[in-house]
Amino acid sequence: MAHTGIFATKAEIDVKVGENVNSTGYTETNINNACAQSESFINVKCRTNFSDSYSGLNADVKRILSEISACWVAIDFIAYNMAGYTSRVEAEDMINLHWAKIEKLLEVLEESKNQTWMASA
Repeated sequence: MAHTGIFATKAEIDVKVGENVNSTGYTETNINNACAQSESFINVKCRTNFSDSYSGLNADVKRILSEISACWVAIDFIAYNMAGYTSRVEAEDMINLHWAKIEKLLEVLEESKNQTWMASA
């Protein structure tokens, strides 16, 4: 099965989950499902269908979408099974860092002056 995520590549997600992710649940099918869920959430949260217009988006916007989606998917898989990480604290720290990035980047996408710029870029 091929990777079907639009915003984030599997390689970008691999970096976010780290080398200690549990390989049992970290399958292409599950990654694709998590990508679709994250992309749908981003589209609805921002009230913009980035998925349908992705190819025409500015490179900076694509990178923000990639970061949000990769962090979101990583959180799903880190939380799925923390046993592979050196400690539960390590896994929780990774989740907290990813969540902080998601919140900040969603603020950037939702800010009206940035939406105006993204539409014209």
